[in-house]
Order: sequence, then C-alpha cells, then structure tokens
Amino acid sequence: MTIVLGLIIAGVSLLGGFAALGGKVSVLWQPWEVVIIVGVAIGTFVVANPLKAIVDTLTASSDALRNAVPRKRDYLDVLALLYGLMRELRAKGRNEIEPHIEDPQNSSIFQSFPAVLGNQKLTTFVCDYFRLIIVGNARAHEIEALVDEELHTIHRDQMKPYHALSSMAEALPAIGIVAAVLGVIKAMGAIDQSPQLLGSLIGAALVGTFLGIFLSYALVGPVAAKIKAVREARLRPYIVVKQTLLAFINGAAPQIALEHGRKTISEYDRPTIDEVESETMNTSAPAADNVSEMRQKGAA
Repeated sequence: MTIVLGLIIAGVSLLGGFAALGGKVSVLWQPWEVVIIVGVAIGTFVVANPLKAIVDTLTASSDALRNAVPRKRDYLDVLALLYGLMRELRAKGRNEIEPHIEDPQNSSIFQSFPAVLGNQKLTTFVCDYFRLIIVGNARAHEIEALVDEELHTIHRDQMKPYHALSSMAEALPAIGIVAAVLGVIKAMGAIDQSPQLLGSLIGAALVGTFLGIFLSYALVGPVAAKIKAVREARLRPYIVVKQTLLAFINGAAPQIALEHGRKTISEYDRPTIDEVESETMNTSAPAADNVSEMRQKGAA
C-alpha cells in the first residue's frame, strides 16, 4: 500500500504542478515513447539476467507491493518452535527428536506452527542445524562459521532482484535519451514543415528524456529499494534461529537460548519476554528455574 500511495502522491504532484505552470498535460502522453523506453528496458533486463532471476524479481516485486515481511506473530512461532525442539532434545534425547527433524511435515511439533512449516526454506534451515546438533561432533564455532557462510549465500541470492532492478534504474535515463534522439531524428525529417508541427515533434521527443528519468528515480529505483528492505526483513528469522541454536549449543537452557534469538529482532516487531514465555508455555510448560533465569536476564 505504501508503494501505491507514494506513486499516487508523486503522480498527482507531477501532473498538477505541470498543469499549474500552464503546461498541457496531454502533451506528456506519448505512447510510442513509452513503448520504446519500457520495451528496451525490459529487453535489456531479460538479456542481463537468467530466467530464475527474472521470475524471482517478479516474486520479489509482488512481496514488496504487499510488504510481505515477518510480523511479531511469525517471530513468536519461530521462537516457540525452537523451544519445543530444544526442550524435546534436552528432555528425551537424540532418538526422540530425530523423527521430528527427518520428517517435519509429519512432526507434531512442526505441525503446531503451520506458518513456519509452510516456509520450506526456513524449515529446512532449522532441520539442517538441529541435525548437526544431534550428530554432536561439530563444535559451536564450526557451526557458527557454517551458518554465517550459508546466510551470506542466502542473502546474496535474495538480493539478486534488487541488483537487477537497480541496474535497470541506472540504465533508464540513458534509454530515455535514446528515445529522445529518435524523436529528434523524426523531427529533423520534418524540418520543412510548419513551426507548429515541428514544435510538437520536438516536444514529443523531449518527453522521452523525461520518462526515462521519471521511471528511473520515481518508480524502478524506489521499488528496488523496497525489495531490498523486504528481503532483508525476511532473512531476520534465520538470524533468530542462528543465535538461538548457538546459545543452546554453548549450554544455555532453552528459555535462555530464546532470549539470545529474541534480541536480534527489530524493536518494531520484537515480542516481549512475557509474550515469548506465554507462547512457549502454550507449547509445553517450561521448567520453573528456566523461567526465573529468563526474568532475571530481562531485568538486567
């Protein structure tokens, strides 16, 4: 909604200001200039990017328009899922937790959090590192290095639509100049016509430059920035998983490990200690000493 609202504000300001200056808004409507600029931009975009990146850019644009970022409820689900798995591992051992990791779709713990289970990449991420914990041979610093490397790879892949659209935004002003040059060539072909006709042709040509700059800085560039913000926010649950599991591997109680993960959440969406405690108690009642430790840590 913010993208649509912003475009409405920009469009009304642009056209309203132009009309207030005495300009004729109808002059700005040059459909063939739009065809040239948009067509060339899309063509070069297709040339520069593989099919997967093109499809992912469409998905990312849709996510940006919907502002599809994790909310507090999503973080609570992730934390509660991690708590259930950690508590199961600590209380019952590796043999009991292994079926949940090997087949999350049929796991009673995962099924309690359908939003997390529906995110296949995040579910796989959680299961992979719990599997490493179950094996028990990897040290905490080794797992941390591995997680950091995977997160770097995920971030690089998630940013491909942003870089693709940013490149398009950078190219659009130049493409607008190309369209303007074509319009000038057309105008020069009518140099023997009346000044009125020649003036309209030159005006139409200059619209190409205007459109290229406008589309670059007022549409494609801002959408690319929005995609970057949304994709980085969607990476945050992975950071929560990382910090929670590293604390657990280093010997922290499940409830304390959750606090390590909770602290990595932006304050805009971060649930309180009481909210996390209430959520985990709904999953399975935590031990009294763990709750006390968590409250003391929060008070500190």
